[in-house]
Amino acid sequence: MTPTTPARSSVWKLTFAGAALIAACYGLARFAYGLFVPTFREAFDLGAATVGALASGSYASYCVAIIISTLLTPRFGGRAIAVAAGTTATLGTVTIALAPNTATLAAGVIVAGASTGIASPPLAHAIAHTVETARQSRVQTVVNAGTGLGVAISGPVALLAHEHWRAAWIAFAALSAAITIWAALTVPRTTRAPGATAGIHAAGAGLLPRPLLPPGALRLIGAALLLGTSSTAIWTFGRDLLVSEGRLSDTASTICWILLGALGVIGAAGGDLQRILGLRRAWIVTVTVLAASTGLVAIAPSSIVASALALAVFGATYIAASGLLLLWGTRVYADHPAAGVGLAFLVLALGQTLAAPALGGISDLVGQRAAFIVAAAVGLVGALTCAPHSEQPRRSAASAGQRAAYLTLDPRSPEHRA
Repeated sequence: MTPTTPARSSVWKLTFAGAALIAACYGLARFAYGLFVPTFREAFDLGAATVGALASGSYASYCVAIIISTLLTPRFGGRAIAVAAGTTATLGTVTIALAPNTATLAAGVIVAGASTGIASPPLAHAIAHTVETARQSRVQTVVNAGTGLGVAISGPVALLAHEHWRAAWIAFAALSAAITIWAALTVPRTTRAPGATAGIHAAGAGLLPRPLLPPGALRLIGAALLLGTSSTAIWTFGRDLLVSEGRLSDTASTICWILLGALGVIGAAGGDLQRILGLRRAWIVTVTVLAASTGLVAIAPSSIVASALALAVFGATYIAASGLLLLWGTRVYADHPAAGVGLAFLVLALGQTLAAPALGGISDLVGQRAAFIVAAAVGLVGALTCAPHSEQPRRSAASAGQRAAYLTLDPRSPEHRA
């Protein structure tokens, strides 16, 4: 066995477990809500504005949770917070499954949404502190693509459950519980260790980064806000539009949702895309195509071909764009990667929090198609006006020291072996 084999094995275990946790929290606990909106509207007699308000509650809980998770991850480590995320996803999905009324459904949606906010910072933290720099971008984007995997899984479960939607959410809870156990056994602790190991964490040991808004942070915030606003239309109302406006069958609309998730896995190539095109051009291309897919759904919701194509493209570009946002955050906050990811995804969710009830209100007033056109326009603005600068941020002295500590402590890294 070569010296590199244990390192590679450890990285793959973390990658798969991390992707599975993201699948449970994002794909099942959070975004499956959009898949079941037509069912929830019928079962609980919900209007579009109420549907948007429930989604907004989910995103708002995400915002609160990601702040808490970002602050606590450096202190308690990746494993503890990752397990907390999985536990929260399990609790939220169980609550939805057993909901007897709208209030309980809302509580379940809010708790389930919080799990996603908890999940991202500890995984980014664990990857940044245990995976060599040359491989981090790919690992981060593969883990982030777990969202697409979760969405792809939720669709077949919904088809199998048919009108028994509670059974589907019980299945989501069981999967979330199993993945939580997997995370507990796989995600490294990454807490500050005594002696030399503490050097790895010296650069980012504080709970808050310094400065709070380094160069590039405001552009990152604007991009995340507009991406969140634009993406909310399909995530919250996408399948409902296909059923109510497009008159597609439950099976046809669910298949479109499955394609959204399945093609979302391709979004793992976001890291490779930014290496080929550069972060700026990759962002512009990806978010422009995402906006176009949202507009296509609005134009032709009754066409199964156009709808399937639009949702598939949206899935791939959303996962790629969020992966680029993740990489962007870790670059802007090179000394505190959990904070960079936390800020980017916090603002992404803030955009979704504000957009969900707004788009629901637009839908009630002038129709869902108009709401989707507005969302597409917002996405196009985000692509063209908030793209990152092409130059790489300069690595700070603290970050260089952190990297040096990593090389000193990890003899398996290629730089150390050289």
